Amino acid sequence: MEDGLQRTFQDPVVPFVMSVPGGFQAGHMVAFHGTVPDNAERFQVDFQCGSSIQPRADVAFHFNPRFKRSGCIVCNTLQQERWGREEITYQMPFKKEQPFEILIMVFNDKFQVAANGKHLLIYNHRMNLDRVDTLGISGMVKIDMIRVVTNTTIKGSQPKSLIGFKEEQSFELPTTSEFEIPYTGMLSKPMAPGRTIVIKGEVNKYANRFSIDLKPSGSNNIALHLNPRLKSRTFVRNTYINDSWGEEENKLEDFPFWPDMYFEIIILCEDHEYKVAVNGKHVLEYKHRFKHLGQIDVLSINGDIRLLDVRSW
Repeated sequence: MEDGLQRTFQDPVVPFVMSVPGGFQAGHMVAFHGTVPDNAERFQVDFQCGSSIQPRADVAFHFNPRFKRSGCIVCNTLQQERWGREEITYQMPFKKEQPFEILIMVFNDKFQVAANGKHLLIYNHRMNLDRVDTLGISGMVKIDMIRVVTNTTIKGSQPKSLIGFKEEQSFELPTTSEFEIPYTGMLSKPMAPGRTIVIKGEVNKYANRFSIDLKPSGSNNIALHLNPRLKSRTFVRNTYINDSWGEEENKLEDFPFWPDMYFEIIILCEDHEYKVAVNGKHVLEYKHRFKHLGQIDVLSINGDIRLLDVRSW
């Protein structure tokens, strides 16, 4: 598939099989909208190597929600008609007779899955991604829409971001090499209402914490301190003025980061507050404590992540 191509299928009949010309590549994304019927026992999404039935085609990524008892999601790989070791997730975002959204992103080393706007799981590749060229869906599920989106390069100075499951959605992997950590860089312009910062990266496998700081140059002050802590699953926000930290904010409905997870953080400055989104989902607001926005011109990032891209406009 060429960069930027979208293919959308409305109300496809299940079982559904679709060949992807050129195969799946890093930067491709598949979104599903559907509903689980009341009598459902299981359904599956398969990223396959062809569509052969006899012998059965190899399956690089088998995503299989099962609804007996409390429910679970089984992930696996099929090679030469033999299943490998199951990876089981007991977090079950799918409920019978309720609509769902699934987003599966393809990377060079893994598949990353979100459901209903929240990170669900990561499945590392067990076979060469170059072989994977077919999408299959089967089982007891009603699918309202499938969208396959490809966009593997950044185009323009303002990259599109991962915005939920909207019609214009695309997913872009940075083409540049990763940035060194700790990172310090100047913003393209000083902070002001309407200014936006996009940070793309991956959380390390054994991550403890990382931090993102917006501050004025030539000063120890920190206007905005974002500090996700993975061990305690808290997302600390604060401001450092006159050699003193203010009152810490850490309440959050859902902690948005997981080990090995790819993320896009968007920081939007408004008149009275910052708004922060992770992978297209708004997660928090933070009222301005450092009021001199025009002095804020430095971005610092540190901690247990791979930093892939930083943009501001």
